[in-house]
Amino acid sequence: MMKRNLLILLVLFAMPSFAQKRARELGIKIGVLPAGSLNAITDVAGVKVGQVTLREGADVRTGVTAIIPHDGNLFQQKVPAAIYIGNGFGKLTGYSQVEELGTIETPILLTNTLSVPTVADAIIDWTLGQQGNENVRSLNPVVGETNDGFLNDIRGRHVRKEHVLNALAQAQNGPVAEGNVGAGTGTVCFNFKGGIGTASRKLPANLGGYTVGVLVQTNFGGVLKVNGVPVGEELGKFAFKESLDKTSDGSCMMVLATDAPLDARNLKRLAKRAIMGLAQTGGIASNGSGDYVIAFSTANRMLHEMPERTYGGTYLHNDAISPLFLAAIESTEEAIINSLLMAQTSEGTQGHKVEELPKEQLLEIMKKYGRLK
Repeated sequence: MMKRNLLILLVLFAMPSFAQKRARELGIKIGVLPAGSLNAITDVAGVKVGQVTLREGADVRTGVTAIIPHDGNLFQQKVPAAIYIGNGFGKLTGYSQVEELGTIETPILLTNTLSVPTVADAIIDWTLGQQGNENVRSLNPVVGETNDGFLNDIRGRHVRKEHVLNALAQAQNGPVAEGNVGAGTGTVCFNFKGGIGTASRKLPANLGGYTVGVLVQTNFGGVLKVNGVPVGEELGKFAFKESLDKTSDGSCMMVLATDAPLDARNLKRLAKRAIMGLAQTGGIASNGSGDYVIAFSTANRMLHEMPERTYGGTYLHNDAISPLFLAAIESTEEAIINSLLMAQTSEGTQGHKVEELPKEQLLEIMKKYGRLK
């Protein structure tokens, strides 16, 4: 099936490498709420992630990341969902139906800008091929993207259907690979190498015991802050330092999962808080940035074919949702920082090179501000 001399790395789940360490492994503790056992979106029971990373020669640096909310037939058992747009310079497919109906009926896929149609087509094939979907005539694939064209030959549109299907087939629970993997292979964040990042928070039992997990694809700019410390300023590397250039443009896709019983309205409210987490890191949602949050709950499922005219379910009261807001903010902030810390220096198309965030300097700066545990 693979006739081209293409190295395809199926990056499914891997523990962080020895060289790259996540924020907490470096003594950077973000927020006040406890993390889940994996500190990943997969701490939300049933959620799976699969990734395919594409690297070829000097030009191909891209991939696909798949998030599957549950093990069942997602079209037949949809999940409550919402999408919040922080800044709309993006090519997110599937937004209007989620906005209108408040459910998601396919896995959520992330890729590069010009590969969105290919990925959407592959999700359609995958969903139509599932047992029980033989009579499906309408489908709303959800595909997000960021533009990895600085490191990747994006015009070559190297992502193909088999890559998407591989990511879906290999999706698993457990630790999630971060950094230069999947849809984050060719991304740039705060002028450093960005990528895939994830984190989670688990509320104490007296606040419901619910889990919030976030996965991000970081490809945006601004003035980097790490746990409140002005790292970008200290390093002298930040947007608009010398002129009104485009170093702040890019995008950030944020996928938020929770097991809290929320309807679409409160999921949108939760999604808005993820943008606050992005702001905590110094992101500015610039003119050319597509900053989207896709939020879903695994607590209730909406049957495609309803046996009754009405349906019921248990949903969290508005007054009980504030702890989840904090969980979303903290998880998003930490996921973005993890994406930077786990990324590695990368060279790509046209000889472009993006350095990773310098860890030794980072730790010195964090010590200077008394923010290292």
